[in-house]
Amino acid sequence: MGTIAIDLRGVSKAFVLRHNRADTLKLRVFGFVNQRYREHRQLFEALRDINLTVYEGDTVGLIGPNGSGKSTLLRLIAGILFPTRGEIRLRGSVVSLIELGVGFHPELTGRENVYLNSSLYGLSRRETDRLFEAIWDFSELRDFMDVPVKNYSTGMYCRLAFSVAVHFDADILLLDEVLAVGDERFQRKCLERMQALGASGKTIIFVSHSMDALALLCNRACLLWAGRVMAEGTPADVIARYRELLHAPPEMVPALT
Repeated sequence: MGTIAIDLRGVSKAFVLRHNRADTLKLRVFGFVNQRYREHRQLFEALRDINLTVYEGDTVGLIGPNGSGKSTLLRLIAGILFPTRGEIRLRGSVVSLIELGVGFHPELTGRENVYLNSSLYGLSRRETDRLFEAIWDFSELRDFMDVPVKNYSTGMYCRLAFSVAVHFDADILLLDEVLAVGDERFQRKCLERMQALGASGKTIIFVSHSMDALALLCNRACLLWAGRVMAEGTPADVIARYRELLHAPPEMVPALT
């Protein structure tokens, strides 16, 4: 099967949800005398007992309805969040594009943000100098490189963020809905770049609601539903299982909340 790049064993993630948050002294006092104003806490399990093995060179499509835990899983793999239970093992360096604009400083220019991001991933200024032209050529934002990113449109943010992520020579690339923003031509360009990265042996986990993109890019797929792995295998088989669940009677599938 090859060398394991990502290995998750029994991974779960729980969050504490606070209802009627008592953030002021006045609300706390009201809570003593009236339950209506009292803060209540609820434990929410976003992911439950996830076992997933990804091999070097795999491009894995992660699918599922909103609220199924896809983005939480990527954040755990990226090290942004830590599991409540279980173990995550990674082999190689990781670059993630999980939230649009994360790592960008709005007051800095596009050029300055490229250097800021590269330093966060441990690249030297000389290494960034070597990559800079390729990043800007791919992003097609040459006329805006010295404009503060707070003045960028959402599509411009996406172009710069994607270009930065795919030009760092990481072993593992985590991408969350990168094709949801930007015009159709640039989306095709992103798909072609991801195909090239996969062909070069990079390991990619790709979250998308586009079944066409999943079938085109991925050699494997994983379906999350209500925080659990419901199916894993070829894209065709996993997509078929997903569509079965979407069209099944509500009483036949796990609830998402």
